Amino acid sequence: MSAFTVFFRQEITNNHHQGLAVCAELSLSSWISLCFLAACDLMNHGILALVSSIGCTSAGSLQSLADAMHIPHLFIQRSTAGTPRSGCGTTRSNRNDDYTLFVRPPVYINDVILRVVTEYAWQKFIIFYDSEYDIRGIQEFLDKVSQQGMDVALQKVENNINKMITGLFATMRIEELNRYRDTLRRAILVMNPSTAKSFIAEVVEANLVAFDCHWIIINEEINDADVQELVRKSIGRLTIIRQSFPVPQNISQRCFRGNHRISSSLCDPKDPFSQNMEITNLYIYDTVLLLANAFHKKLEDRKWHSMASLTCIRKNSKPWQGGRSMLDTIKKGGVNGLTGELEFADNGRNPNVLFEILGTNYGEELSRGIRKLGCWNPVTGLNGSLTDRRLENNMRGVVLRVVTVLEEPFVMVSENVLGKPKKYQGFSIDVLESLSNYLGFTYEIYVAPDHKYGRPQENGTWNGLIGELVFKRADIGISALTITPDRENVVDFTTRYMDYSVGVLLQKAEKTMDMFACLAPFDLSLWACIAGTVLLVGLLVYLLNWLNPPRLQMGSMTSTTLYNSMWFVYGSFVQQGGEVPYTTLATRMMMGAWWLFALIVISSYTANLAAFLTITRIENSIQSLQDLSRQTDIPYGTVLDSAVYEHVRVKGMNPFEKNNMYSKLWQMINRSNGSENNVQESQAGIHKVKYGNYAFVWDAAVLEYVALNDPDCSFYTVGNTIADRGYGIALQHGSPYRDVFSQRILELQQNGHMDLLKHKWWPKNGQCDLYSSVDPKYKGGALDIKSFAGVFCILAAGIVLSCLIAMLETWWNKRKGSRVPSKEDDKEIDLEHLHRRVNSLCTDDESPHKQFSTSSIDLTPLDIDTLPTRQALEQISDFRNTHITTTTFIPEQIQTLSRTLSAKAASGFSFGSVPEHRTGPFRHRAPNGGFFRSPIKTMSSIPYQPTPTLGLNIGNDPDRGTSI
Repeated sequence: MSAFTVFFRQEITNNHHQGLAVCAELSLSSWISLCFLAACDLMNHGILALVSSIGCTSAGSLQSLADAMHIPHLFIQRSTAGTPRSGCGTTRSNRNDDYTLFVRPPVYINDVILRVVTEYAWQKFIIFYDSEYDIRGIQEFLDKVSQQGMDVALQKVENNINKMITGLFATMRIEELNRYRDTLRRAILVMNPSTAKSFIAEVVEANLVAFDCHWIIINEEINDADVQELVRKSIGRLTIIRQSFPVPQNISQRCFRGNHRISSSLCDPKDPFSQNMEITNLYIYDTVLLLANAFHKKLEDRKWHSMASLTCIRKNSKPWQGGRSMLDTIKKGGVNGLTGELEFADNGRNPNVLFEILGTNYGEELSRGIRKLGCWNPVTGLNGSLTDRRLENNMRGVVLRVVTVLEEPFVMVSENVLGKPKKYQGFSIDVLESLSNYLGFTYEIYVAPDHKYGRPQENGTWNGLIGELVFKRADIGISALTITPDRENVVDFTTRYMDYSVGVLLQKAEKTMDMFACLAPFDLSLWACIAGTVLLVGLLVYLLNWLNPPRLQMGSMTSTTLYNSMWFVYGSFVQQGGEVPYTTLATRMMMGAWWLFALIVISSYTANLAAFLTITRIENSIQSLQDLSRQTDIPYGTVLDSAVYEHVRVKGMNPFEKNNMYSKLWQMINRSNGSENNVQESQAGIHKVKYGNYAFVWDAAVLEYVALNDPDCSFYTVGNTIADRGYGIALQHGSPYRDVFSQRILELQQNGHMDLLKHKWWPKNGQCDLYSSVDPKYKGGALDIKSFAGVFCILAAGIVLSCLIAMLETWWNKRKGSRVPSKEDDKEIDLEHLHRRVNSLCTDDESPHKQFSTSSIDLTPLDIDTLPTRQALEQISDFRNTHITTTTFIPEQIQTLSRTLSAKAASGFSFGSVPEHRTGPFRHRAPNGGFFRSPIKTMSSIPYQPTPTLGLNIGNDPDRGTSI
């Protein structure tokens, strides 16, 4: 029997519960059968209730036994060797025959850890647990942090801790140890206090942690002595979570709980016995007090049921009749004991629990100590703040030396006056200024000597900004600095204050001059098909009219030649009409189909032409890093010794990398050992893009700012996230300011201040379009002369060609005029000009013929005998220049261009003479009023009949005329 059992038996006997016998059976075995037999042995003696302080597995068998015997069972869960409890699988079925009450509250370790980790904004940490702990107890916590995207590692701590630490150094390389050392900076210890103290001591001695580490230890059984020893052995920041119990503020009332008095050895916090007492024993003490009060109340109510000897082994053993009444009395009662209020809810569980969160500040130089940060309960959650305000207050008056690299828009020089310190501005400077205003520190900024971010050198040292922190020449490094694993091995980073991605900066494509843009709506093959269709339809129309010529009116003439058919089809296609009428049904069917075809083609061409002329389609083929790696026309590169350069190098040289994009990128970037396509600074790369054929691979945030603020809007960016990283503030390894800065950055993000700073430097509605590869001046707007240059060229070509043809026709006509005209020439006449001249002379529209006055021509009868012997006209002149040349019969000796009669024929005229040769323009109007020329035939020998000698002088009568 334990000393504590004897102690609280004496306590109860010394109070007013005389006559109450406490029987305790101590079983050192965890076997279920032995616990079952021990409980049966107690029942044989006759008991009113059963109190057990065992593990979850054995509690299940006792629960079944108590339910069968109707014995109230008060279960107090006890963990193995002081390790944190795991939730028991023993559950109540909410039936009337459940006689088990759970004295200790449910396990809330998952809820408490999750709330604390969230408050600290941890994203990556490791959980250590001892060999006695059931890891399934935090399964719920692991599931929740996994859903939130946290990176959590698990490691079991063996009993021989020294051997485990030694094995790490024996099996890991230096790089692996550095990464493991970085992992240990954030850790949660789920183990008993003695194991935790030994583990911390071994890790600190092995130099695996520094003063910037932050560990959380959670265990309900941690007492004050354990807290002091854990704080003494650890370094960095330590947070302890343990179960706490309320203590009366009045010292004189601490040892009084209701109507009974507690021994000073239990109620005095300074008493060694009280300090070393396990929480499980405190619950046992309060449980016995609760049972004593219940038994006393039963006696006062005179509802006592006598105890009977129960034999649980017999099959015919009957349960205790007073079990239900005793259980109800226990559940309705309560006690204010060492653990506070002990009472049961309807589900038979104790809901009263309180966790205390203790914490230290960073390092030893800040008067390290332990204090209460807050508390947690399942009703109200976390009460208090876990931020170390003392560290924040201590930063007031601190001057930090800040190293930076100029990078728009993160860090830029705003003022550079001779004799005065330079002033800087930018997004990162605004973030640093917000931290300075909140925490109270001041800073001095200087630029890294080599203007580089830094990379490891061959001798193992670092250059650039990171090198300044490694050699402790600066306290903080800030710029467009990305968080990478290599950098985290040598310096510390705050939580990211902005997401990071890699982009490509390219020059927007300029609009190329296309003189024949008017032909762009249709493909060349379609134009060829249309031209072939015009020829084919023209030929078919000619054949249809040739096979079945149309019937025309009397005197009308038609010219259905192949040339006219082609001209008619072309004219109708361009919607200009035609001159040749086609009246046959077959031709009309053909032309109807052709007009419908022309309507659809011309409408489609017009709509597509409008789209081509108003919306310039200039698309750049590079829209991602994949596209950039596939082409070789545009060279590309990045900044030497930068994070982008190192990332592409590592990926490109990895033979097991599945994506060959990085190998292609590295081949171009590493030309001539990186000197051909790479630059020393980002500004040089931006300059190469603007004034040359070059693509610059760099931080997307920097490139977006450059593209937004370019006066010519000549840039566009292609974004592609190649790594899950972010921009952070770098500090010296082991700096105590890391978590304070990270906490403030999270507050800036939550209250929206960080978004305001981003909008200041990256406005959403900028003057330039970041992602369009087309210059804005080419998008939409009024059409210029360049859009119609091809149309004017076609018109000019038509004018020049028509002039050349006109000159050729003129030359041909002159050449043909020097020769004897053929009969075919007689058919040619300018009918339109003739028609206008005839209309100008016509005054009487009712008369079928126009009467010419006698002044137009004089006709004098001639003596036939006096005419030349040639009786017929040898030649009749054509109607040249719309004139009809008419000559009188003249003697042979008169040489003119007119047609003459022979001398013999002329001698037949008896009288009359023509005093002079008269020519003039004679106009003829067709009887039907059309444009067809008069059917003048070539004259042959003209027989002449002599007329009576009447002495008429027709040519001298002004009132008479002749009708032609």
